[in-house]
Amino acid sequence: MQTFSIFEPISDQLNQVDDRLKEFAESSDLPSLKELLTHAFDSTGKLARPALTLLTAGFHPNNGAKVVTMATAVEMLHVATLIHDDTVDEADTRRGRVTVSSNWGRHTAVLLGDYVFAASATYVCATGNIRVIKRFSETIMDLSRGQMQETANSRNIQHGMDEYFERIYFKTASLFSTSGESGAILSGASESTVQSLKTYSEKIGLAFQVVDDVLDITGTQQAIGKPVGSDLFNGVITLPTIYAIEDPDCREKVELFLTNPSNTELHSEIVDAIKGSDVGEKSYKFADQLIEEAKLALKPLEDNDCKKSLLDLADFIISRNT
Repeated sequence: MQTFSIFEPISDQLNQVDDRLKEFAESSDLPSLKELLTHAFDSTGKLARPALTLLTAGFHPNNGAKVVTMATAVEMLHVATLIHDDTVDEADTRRGRVTVSSNWGRHTAVLLGDYVFAASATYVCATGNIRVIKRFSETIMDLSRGQMQETANSRNIQHGMDEYFERIYFKTASLFSTSGESGAILSGASESTVQSLKTYSEKIGLAFQVVDDVLDITGTQQAIGKPVGSDLFNGVITLPTIYAIEDPDCREKVELFLTNPSNTELHSEIVDAIKGSDVGEKSYKFADQLIEEAKLALKPLEDNDCKKSLLDLADFIISRNT
């Protein structure tokens, strides 16, 4: 399943978002800033979050202008978050491209992330909707909290499933939830419709991160755009690791590696062991459950092209390999 077919009902609006992102990236009259923005937005991915905003606006008639503005802001916020995350994680690459922090330095990356964060907020303010503006601000807090929680709990395997799902809600699902909720609100949809789409969006956001965490172990560096096993290497405990350390032997090895992260041979051994186990299958099963819950949330909504695309998007998330 290809994203272009999923996004077909909103292709014109999504192109408008892409154009506005490029316009923003080229807007600065400061050459060094323009270079940084161009680099950051050149690496934009499949625009899943802005597409979600546009699709969830498809259940009530609206002129689309405010929704396009919001969808642009959502992607800008996502890009700002990636810039900061790469800086905190000291990542060299993102989607196979050099990160801002590794190429221009951490101080520059922090400032660029702040600049894009602030710019995204100006776009949201242009919608004139106080509820959406407030939720967007709360989402920035959620994203920051998720990153701080990940940092605070790194290299600690005592935290289990509850902490993991709380963390990935703040780090990932919160922005998905806001993307979907804001599209529905700005379209003028009923409150019951807004809540259905908010639930759907949160569930696919959680599933998206679970699949990401599985791919970090089972994927290839070329496909995922970063070294395999990066999460474990950085001391981040994800669902595959939580399942893996149910085995006492694996738990002992993970504990040993977390106290000595320079032991690359042990890291490779752990990654290979996880790949050879049923951990990936168990993790996908959990993600599939979340996807089914997301689809269930859409059941009360009218059948239309946007609903079909949302159902297809849920299937795409669970089946993707990058």
